Amino acid sequence: MSIEIPWVEKYRPKTFSDIISQNIAINNIKEFIKNPDMPHMIFTGPAGTGKTSTALIIVKNFLKKEELRTNLLEVNASDTVRMDFVRNVLKNFVGQNILKDGSLKFVILDEADNIPGQVQQALRRIIEKASTNVKFILLCNYINRIIDPIISRCAVFRFVNLPREKIVERLKYIVVKEKLEIPKDQSKKFYELLFFISGGDLRKAINTLQMAVALELVDNLDLNEILKISGFLGEKTLEDLVNALKNKDFTKSKEILDSIETLDSRSFIRQLIEELSNIDIDPNKLPSLRSFIGEIDYRISQGANEQIQISALLAQIIDTIKK
Repeated sequence: MSIEIPWVEKYRPKTFSDIISQNIAINNIKEFIKNPDMPHMIFTGPAGTGKTSTALIIVKNFLKKEELRTNLLEVNASDTVRMDFVRNVLKNFVGQNILKDGSLKFVILDEADNIPGQVQQALRRIIEKASTNVKFILLCNYINRIIDPIISRCAVFRFVNLPREKIVERLKYIVVKEKLEIPKDQSKKFYELLFFISGGDLRKAINTLQMAVALELVDNLDLNEILKISGFLGEKTLEDLVNALKNKDFTKSKEILDSIETLDSRSFIRQLIEELSNIDIDPNKLPSLRSFIGEIDYRISQGANEQIQISALLAQIIDTIKK
């Protein structure tokens, strides 16, 4: 068993047939790339569904191993693609004429939906002026954040959420390959926990499995500790919080919140949503509560103070509980 190599790379799909649960997108892409004059592409869909792997498989269909270093530019656009990068690095890569007859160059921009609008305009101009031998592949979670002039120049392929059974199947495959021993009596709960933590993101599920192995939490299987290192509340803490909410005790709820050493607000909110069915909430107030949860999640994503926002959420939940 080796934990030095990231398992998401070690077990990354190598061929189209290795990509799971994306038959519509993959079948269309296989036909699409038969023509070297294909337009640029956008892959859109949730994280961990195979977008990056598919892009790399396409590139390796066209480029020899020795060409990957010179003919492929792959960047995480979230924090890299700003105006200086577009004007210098990207423009130079696209403009360099080191191609053999008929060969292609590829630009893979991951998290392209996080590129600022003004920078997208500059990127659009480079895409427009690029030769037919340069192909852009943009990967994004939310295509509505990509400007229309870029979308209109690309073929769009949509990737869908992976079903639970497919994620568990892949995790079991890795467990066998890495010769891990999962106690049979806890096996079902273990895979259910990994799926819950992943939120449908296969990459996150694999990373969590490897992290649990690295911290020796699998040998003596500790599901509660796996939850906590993944940014979720331990079972006892969550149970105490839910009981405090049921008793409409905001002070106690706030004490429990303040006692959490490392709060991952998004994971915390996901756990709360799962627990709503165990709390006697007024059905008439449930739609407004769900809307408020979305508002809180958005505020936190925009940089609002997590403790204040989560405290407001706890107060709102208490307010919706039946008298």
